[in-house]
Formats: sequence, structure tokens, C-alpha cells
Amino acid sequence: MKLSIAVTNYSWPGGSAELTPRLLDLARTVDGAGIDTLWVADHVLQMDPNAEIDEPMLEAYTTLGFLAAATRSVNLGTMVTWATIRPPALLVKTVTTLDVLSGGRAWLGVGAGYQADEAAMVGLPFEPTAERFVRLEELLQLAGHMWDGDRGPFDGPRHHLDRPINSPPPVARPRVLVGGMGERRTLPLVARYADACNLFDIPDGGATLRHKLAVLARACEAIGRDPSDVEVTISSRLGEGETAEQFTDRCAGLADAGVDHVVLVSTGPWRAGGELGVVLDAARSVDQVA
Repeated sequence: MKLSIAVTNYSWPGGSAELTPRLLDLARTVDGAGIDTLWVADHVLQMDPNAEIDEPMLEAYTTLGFLAAATRSVNLGTMVTWATIRPPALLVKTVTTLDVLSGGRAWLGVGAGYQADEAAMVGLPFEPTAERFVRLEELLQLAGHMWDGDRGPFDGPRHHLDRPINSPPPVARPRVLVGGMGERRTLPLVARYADACNLFDIPDGGATLRHKLAVLARACEAIGRDPSDVEVTISSRLGEGETAEQFTDRCAGLADAGVDHVVLVSTGPWRAGGELGVVLDAARSVDQVA
């Protein structure tokens, strides 16, 4: 079982002047401490339901480049990028650059996007759902084309690239995670293009999780792919007062249900001790969970 943390809240005391030392402290604390990946949210505004919209939010890929220089072993990615707000070749180049500068530690975490209100507030495009999925699939196809080193023309439904040169190539081909649980479009895209999916930890005794994994398995089998090739990640939070031992036991139950990787989101910013202390204590034993 892998364990990661996602940074969705930057509201540390001290404002902008304190963001650099706080991020550095967090990154250096988790690096080499049993945390698989340090994820960041990809929003322009603060969209965490537990925060106010005018609280701080950092641009994702600038932040990841900063974190790449501050760390040596933890993987880095977005949970998840709104795939349609950047030109697809630019996003592939951005993630490739992150991979090169981090020595092969980059994820491409993507989804179709869902925040129409955020888009309206800051003037970002927000196409109808069907169009966003067309563009998400085109991005996934282009990423494969460029990371395969194919310099031939790429003809997608929305973009034509005459010569998509991607130099330097990634150090290690970035792993692709598609976030979301939609059964008609999202999970079939996971089956066809992704190394990992991201599901939500819904408190219903595991019923939704089992159902979504069954849908994903059928989508994989329909194209001749082994469902076990897809790394199953789940986003969750620590329960109030949950101890490291209790969380480890919960991870064992998730592993039994088919989860490979738990991504923890904090309530408020991550701080030394508190929730982060529980996570780091659990990291020493969670990797033993089969």
C-alpha cells in the first residue's frame, strides 16, 4: 500500500512571506519519510469546500517545479489538472520538464474539470461536458504520442501538430493518473490510457468503491487489459481523532477492497505534528499492508 499527501490549502499563518518556508518544511519533512507522492491541487482559486474562496492558492506547476528542487525522492504531481485550460502540447511539455528537473518523479494527473464557477470568475474556458471529455482524450493520446518519441504529425479531433518534437525527453516516462469516477467516460478512459485512477472515499461501507472497481474491471477486460495493471488510488481524510494505528487498519481494509494507494487531504494546511504526524507515523507501517 502506498501513502501520499495532497496539498489543497496554503492558509498558513504569516501570509505570502511564510509560504516559501512552510512549503520547504513540508516538502523536506515528507521526502524520504515513506510518502510516495506529494500532490498539489490545480486551481487558480481556493476551491476546497473547507476553505474560503479568497484564501491563498498557488499555481500548480510553478509550485511543483519549486518542490522538485527542494526534494530528492518523493514523486510529484497534480490531483488533478483541469485538462482543457492549457493547450495539450504545452501541458505535455510542462510535465516533461517537471520530470526532467526532478530526475524522473513526475505524474500527469488529469481530469475533465468540474468548476464552472471558478472558470467564470477568472475567465477560463469551460466547454460543455462532452467537449471537455473529447479534449481530455485528445490530451491523453498526444501525451502518449510525444512520450513515445514520435515526431510525426498528430491529428486529433481539435488539434493538428505538424511536428511535435519533445526534447529533452522525460527521464522516466511520467505515469498518467485520471481522476474521477464517471462510468460512461472517465473509467473507460482510465482503462485505455492511464496507469492509475483516483476514486473518492465515500462512507458507505465500501459499496461505491466495489461498484466502481467492477466497472473499471469490465472496461479493462473489454479492451483486453488486465485490470490489475491499473493502480487504484483513493482520496481520503483522517477521521477526527483517528490514530496512526487506526488509519493503518483502515488502509488494510481498503487494500482488501482493491486499493493500492491512499492519498490523504488535510482539513486546513498541513502542519508539523497534528494530522501530518499521524500520517508520518502510519507511513512506517502502511507500506507493509498488502
